[in-house]
Amino acid sequence: MLSSEFKPIYSKKKNLLRLGPDRDGGYILDKRIINKINLIITCGLNDDWEFEKHFIKIKPKTKLIAYDHTVNNDFWLKRLLKDTINFFLLKKIRIWKIISIFKFLDYYFFFKDRNKHYKLKVGNKNIPNKEINLKNILKKKNEVLLKIDIEGGEYLILDDICKNFNKINCLIIEFHNIKKNLEKIKKFIKKIKNLKIIHIHGNNIQNLDRYGYPYGLEITFINDKKVNLSKRKNLSKYPIKGIDFPNVRRNKDIDLFFK
Repeated sequence: MLSSEFKPIYSKKKNLLRLGPDRDGGYILDKRIINKINLIITCGLNDDWEFEKHFIKIKPKTKLIAYDHTVNNDFWLKRLLKDTINFFLLKKIRIWKIISIFKFLDYYFFFKDRNKHYKLKVGNKNIPNKEINLKNILKKKNEVLLKIDIEGGEYLILDDICKNFNKINCLIIEFHNIKKNLEKIKKFIKKIKNLKIIHIHGNNIQNLDRYGYPYGLEITFINDKKVNLSKRKNLSKYPIKGIDFPNVRRNKDIDLFFK
């Protein structure tokens, strides 16, 4: 059971919209914020940019800047080798496996012109050609959707998020190692100005830990200066049917309750 800080404030279900796939990589936002976003900044790309593609399809003028130091030439060579071997080991031809082999082409054309991917690690330092902090990422930026999934590195940039909250209209962040960092997350939620939780989801890629916490918590914050969020009581239980889906389909989705 999560403490009350994690409970989303009221946002009508009709205003909630899932972007991206009905699995890992799909996230929920309030659709009223879409027209108030000019730039998506993604920290942590891996091999999934379906959320970003979906958003840009709805609002084509939106720009995307992604940061991920792990998505490099070695990443794509290993990915191609793995996908090719898996494809030939299949007894049945599956279209998604064929598409998977050509994932690099999708990446190449999606980030070829307007959208940019920088092979830099996101952290709390600035090291040329290696690492960049959030202050520099957000420099001269406004009306931003900030999406963060950097496998534990999020805790290094929470202070920078708080200091630059006025530039962020929507924040989508996945917190990892929940029990260990519980107080840090609660402190961040209390400290962040104008950004209010409108949705939360537990990542079911692993079983609950011995304390009853999931592997990760995916949380969406909306700037309440940009969208009118009611103070009415919201749902007391998540996931929301028809909107939320398990990150991994073979595992049961995680029920979240609040004190």
